[in-house]
Amino acid sequence: MRTKIVCTIGPASESEELLRALMRAGMDVARLNMSHGNHEDHGRRLELVRKVAAEEHQLVAVMADLQGPKFRVGDLPVEGLQLVKGALIVLFDPGREKPTVGPDVQLAPMPHPELIAAMRSGNRVLIDDGVLELRVVENPTAAGSVRCAVVAGGQLLARKGVSVPGAKVAVSSLTPKDKIDLNWAVAHGVDAVALSFVRAADDIRELRALINVQCEDASKSPYIVAKIEKPEALKDFDNILKVTDIVMVARGDLGVETSAQEVPFYQKKIIRECVRAGVPVITATQMLQSMIHSPSPTRAEASDVANAVLDGTDAIMLSAESASGEYPLESVQTMQSIATRAEAEGRSGVAATTDWHMVCKQSMSGDDIATAMAVAAVEIAEDVGAKAIVCLTHSGSTARMVARLRPVVPIIALSPNARTCMLTAFMSSVQAIHMQHVTEVQAMFDMSIKSLRDHGYVSEGDRVVIVAGVPIGRGAGTTNLVKVQVV
Repeated sequence: MRTKIVCTIGPASESEELLRALMRAGMDVARLNMSHGNHEDHGRRLELVRKVAAEEHQLVAVMADLQGPKFRVGDLPVEGLQLVKGALIVLFDPGREKPTVGPDVQLAPMPHPELIAAMRSGNRVLIDDGVLELRVVENPTAAGSVRCAVVAGGQLLARKGVSVPGAKVAVSSLTPKDKIDLNWAVAHGVDAVALSFVRAADDIRELRALINVQCEDASKSPYIVAKIEKPEALKDFDNILKVTDIVMVARGDLGVETSAQEVPFYQKKIIRECVRAGVPVITATQMLQSMIHSPSPTRAEASDVANAVLDGTDAIMLSAESASGEYPLESVQTMQSIATRAEAEGRSGVAATTDWHMVCKQSMSGDDIATAMAVAAVEIAEDVGAKAIVCLTHSGSTARMVARLRPVVPIIALSPNARTCMLTAFMSSVQAIHMQHVTEVQAMFDMSIKSLRDHGYVSEGDRVVIVAGVPIGRGAGTTNLVKVQVV
């Protein structure tokens, strides 16, 4: 399978036996959701993932997903509040004096004074992923409360998430909790850090600056995943794409912050722009939601996974399905099966749509030698029936340039940089081999072929296309060599 699978690791999937089964079924990235659990829980899971991956001889990246400024309802009685359509409710800051209201008006604590202050008359207030909806009927008071009318009622429980689309909240994408979690993640050497509720490229720059301070060795600093789930991020997406390492289409909050009807089209646009730029992209949220409690997906979910693959996504993600669901292994197996089928149809079947060669060639500038070499390598590999396209890369740039063309021929990235090898866990079609650093070109070729044979990727008589930048080790964007070699 070419599409990568990200699995959230939680109580349902943290045993050694199950982690081994998940890896064998196709897990490429283990996600630690910092919104749940504590550092002890995550540390135990991280160590076990690394132990099992080493025993299985697999490269499995670990991604820490920061919670971000998630707004939630405050403490309520266990039974919560029953909201009735048309009724009034006052949201108030529990850190200040409780407001006095009439007998027909309910009160709910909102421990986020910055969110209350940002609300304006007419704003929609969505709770529990939009299951409940309020409408602000008056601007907030100086005492830190705001009056709302219930548009869509139901049971309001404590700690449910709150979103106010369009509200300009004066808060950083990195909360104090995130900074503590980031310290832990960097200290434990995670391979990637996902930033929630990104609004602009400056949010990514802020996170990178913190990582650079905490990580003395730049060669070991985690990659950054920009989660696109706010309208502001869509507006600044071109700039975000220039500064992030990986993108995630976080469809849950994106659907709440915008509208569910728009999400499929945002997904397609984001994936297309990521592939064009050579930036790995993950499609996430509720892909196999019913499999939290069912051993098989709905037909709509099967279509959703397949369409994400056909859109060109590098990776697809499981959240509660693998973290707390009843069928974590079956979820991975199902996702793997659907993706494999979609890949076959997307290349030559009835579902074939996007010509990624043409998309990427159209984005080339006149002096874009690296892209020209990648395009040539893919075309040559297909013409000569190559067994693999071999990318000799230090930064991962060569592999990214080839992978974005979505070739039929498998891509093998060989790198002396362990960090770069982990980046390929997020990249469609790419498998990585960690190899010794050499500076002499012919020695590099010889070692590459030996590594491929040792790992069982090729045998005598096979043809491979080698792509590299020489002189060796000059850095990203210096790909300038294509060679056909018979093993």
